[in-house]
Amino acid sequence: MENASQPFIEASKRLKEVKEEVSRFIVGQEEAIEFSLYAILADGHALLEGPPGLGKTMLVGTISEVLDLSFSRIQFTPDLMPSDITGTSLIERDADGRQQFLFREGPIFHQMVLADEINRATPKTQSALLEAMGEKTVTILGDTKKMSRPFFVLATQNPIEMEGTYPLPEAQMDRFLCKVLLPYPSARELAEIIRRTTGSFEVQLQKKMDTQSLIEVQKLVTEVMIADEILDVAVDIIEQTHPDRSKDVSVQQYIQYGSGPRGLQSLIRLAKARALMDGRFHVSIGDLKHVAVPVLRHRLLMNYEAEAEGIETDQLIESLLEAAGKGIRT
Repeated sequence: MENASQPFIEASKRLKEVKEEVSRFIVGQEEAIEFSLYAILADGHALLEGPPGLGKTMLVGTISEVLDLSFSRIQFTPDLMPSDITGTSLIERDADGRQQFLFREGPIFHQMVLADEINRATPKTQSALLEAMGEKTVTILGDTKKMSRPFFVLATQNPIEMEGTYPLPEAQMDRFLCKVLLPYPSARELAEIIRRTTGSFEVQLQKKMDTQSLIEVQKLVTEVMIADEILDVAVDIIEQTHPDRSKDVSVQQYIQYGSGPRGLQSLIRLAKARALMDGRFHVSIGDLKHVAVPVLRHRLLMNYEAEAEGIETDQLIESLLEAAGKGIRT
């Protein structure tokens, strides 16, 4: 058993070094760092939401540098076109004067893609990411091209209440493993940010992993075990988000649509990633509860009554989690 657990322990040690290195440069935002890494380990995508100026863009760039991944940033604006993201085929003449189609890759063809302020682009442009995020391919004029491996989209968005934003469609929201809300810095963190950004402070980031080692760690995540009784709890959490199946009166009253199968997949994958970062090769109830709110907050559609009464999605999820897994050791 000791030999079997050794790869998990070593991977956990390296991942903690990655997190510490990122935290050397990023002030605060512990949850954003944590869940961005969980999503990467689970071979998925993450959505970071918060007002401008909280370091969302800097966070993604820092993670890509520490993990030694090729990085591109796409600034989403209302006039951005789908071909600006995916690339396009152009007609060019060769040395003999013959015309031929040549494909010019767009910024999506990198290992880590920052979709900055994704909800400032039109729905048509937002949908250009759907195939890449779901199937990790891009189809141009009938020609399907595979993405780099590993491939991640870490998207940032401004709160939808802000002017000039377009809500992401449910199909695209569902492709993000988690949605993380970035809080405003504390007074201590604000002071530290000022010291770092207005003085001579400089951090030389060190690369803590490379592509091959990251792929190996991703494989370890899939090997993390989950007991049947823990899986049953995860299934029950998802089931309880549906108003026609839930025992929770608040869910019946305020939720219009609950989470689909991708919600369950994301819950398990992120719980496995958390277990691995903790040096364990089995999922616990604690792992499920820790990741459940970011996994589900963007998958539950509230009804008009909930909006009118100011009911928060996170509040409903927390009430569901209180009853989840009672009688099972965490």
